Amino acid sequence: MKKNFVEELRWRGMIHDIMPGTEEMLSKEMTSGYIGFDPTADSLHIGHLVQIMTLLQFQQCGHKPFALVGGATGMVGDPSGKSAERNLLSEEILRHNEACVKMQLEKFLDFSTGINSAEMVNNYDWFKNFSFLDFIRDVGKHISVNYMMAKDSVQ
Repeated sequence: MKKNFVEELRWRGMIHDIMPGTEEMLSKEMTSGYIGFDPTADSLHIGHLVQIMTLLQFQQCGHKPFALVGGATGMVGDPSGKSAERNLLSEEILRHNEACVKMQLEKFLDFSTGINSAEMVNNYDWFKNFSFLDFIRDVGKHISVNYMMAKDSVQ
């Protein structure tokens, strides 16, 4: 009998709140889910353990886990208001870090060829050919100056 993902997380004390219908959907069909990892270092740390274990439980309950490496967002920097700016890394270093992170995740997740095998994806692969002109033409036209000026980070 397949384990119930939500029940498993409840038992572990890992759920505070959940969207209505989530448990029913997860018990009815295989679902894909992801957790993001920052590739600005070549090693994961203890702070990643909860996320890794969540993906592991997700996979063990029959669902498909995606480890999302934020290569593009890692190249942009950290807008969290910290006083120090994130070091800008080359694509070569980001790819090295991505490979190292995958080797660590392979100790927990099954990346073989099964129907719910884990996959690692990197958002840099989606954004590397997306130019500034593409962005302002396709996305920027939907964002007004008034909307932007209402944001604390822009003001």
